[in-house]
Amino acid sequence: MFHMFKRRKLQTSKYLSESNHRVYEPLIKSMGKSKKNRQGFSEKQNLADQIIDGRIVKGKNRNKIRLRHDEDDTVIDAKTSNKILKVAQKQRAELELEEFGPTPGEAKAAGLYNDKQKRNFNQSDSDLDSNDEEREFDEMDFNDKLQIDAEDEKAIKMFENKNAVKGKTLAEIIMEKFEEKKAMVDDAFSDAGSLRVEDIDPRVKEMYEGVRDVMKRYRSGKVPKAFKIIPKLRNWEQILYITEPENWSAAAMFQATRIFSSGLTQQMAQRFYNLVLLPRVRDDLAEYQKMNSYLYRALKKALFKPAAFFKGIVLPLLESGDCTLREAIIIGSIVANNSIPVLHSSACLLKICEMDYTAPNSIFIRLFFEKRYALPYRVVDAAVFHFLRFEQDKRELPTLWHHALLAFVQRYKNDVSSEQREALFHLIKKKSHYKITPEIRRELMAAQCRDVEGGVSLAHEEASSSNQETYNEMETD
Repeated sequence: MFHMFKRRKLQTSKYLSESNHRVYEPLIKSMGKSKKNRQGFSEKQNLADQIIDGRIVKGKNRNKIRLRHDEDDTVIDAKTSNKILKVAQKQRAELELEEFGPTPGEAKAAGLYNDKQKRNFNQSDSDLDSNDEEREFDEMDFNDKLQIDAEDEKAIKMFENKNAVKGKTLAEIIMEKFEEKKAMVDDAFSDAGSLRVEDIDPRVKEMYEGVRDVMKRYRSGKVPKAFKIIPKLRNWEQILYITEPENWSAAAMFQATRIFSSGLTQQMAQRFYNLVLLPRVRDDLAEYQKMNSYLYRALKKALFKPAAFFKGIVLPLLESGDCTLREAIIIGSIVANNSIPVLHSSACLLKICEMDYTAPNSIFIRLFFEKRYALPYRVVDAAVFHFLRFEQDKRELPTLWHHALLAFVQRYKNDVSSEQREALFHLIKKKSHYKITPEIRRELMAAQCRDVEGGVSLAHEEASSSNQETYNEMETD
């Protein structure tokens, strides 16, 4: 009886399970299947392995669709390739001629230096470490500001140094230095800054004669390594003399200035600028009446040592007495367009104000004033005395002098003392310009002197009323 009941119960449960399966099967299919781990568990597998296998879900290998269009490699025939190469070579030659230009000898032979020639100063060199964009120099920018008529030319000639010694060539300067120091070859205690003359090995001399030939026709590319080590030699001037710097190309002079400005001390760089770079720049300007782009960039690189630049280029140029306005404008543009420490500029301005006056001096003085430095009072006083010493001069002053005075009072009128302002008023009464002097007087009237507190001069408190009448009279004049 019990067995019959148990058998019937099993049949009933089986029927119910089959009916439930038929009812819920469509619903289960619509819900989707749950992901199962296809890796079956073995009965003998450890529990830890089962847990690890259960946590890991292996990704499916999906075929990724990449939207890439392979470029069709087309084969160009030999005839077309030759045409393309010829056109590319022609374009490259035109670009090199436009960028680097001809050498001075080639340009002179071909007559390429003319007034309409525009030269590009943004040249790149494979041996250049920096990729600085060089600003193109246009001399007309300064010629527009500098308008000189016939009367100004006469006034400038009156201030020229009649006893100026004609500048020597670069070869003469180096030869004189060489002969002068040759007598000191046995002196073991000669100072380190002087020229060292030593016996040169014939092989070394032959090597640097080869360097000389390379520097003569150098245009671009790498400089010989033997040339780069010259600044490190004790007798560097003697070795430099073998390479004949007066015959270098302009591009070679630029590379040499880069190397020597960074490799020499301040004093040695000053001698290189004075004996090599400055004579070359002046000779080139005198011959072609145009500034070579490489030489202009060499002057900019020379500013790497500002003290050597001023002592080796600017001051010797002005002290020579035969500096032309063209030379002053071009070298002055280096000062105007580049950042220079105030101490070096102040020292140079002080020396220029104290030296004998020539027209190019006014160009540099004006350029320094227009840089708006915070000058020490000593330099301001020297500038005032520079202008005041012309009060009793009977010669007619050029317009450059009046422009320099106007630039001074515009920037530094509040840095002068009351005595200096009064002296400047008397100066412009005797030395006047029909257009510039009214501007100078207006600037001086608006000045607040450095020794004034509360609008009253500490030095001339009692004489302020009498001086005001004098100022009014000059204003009406």
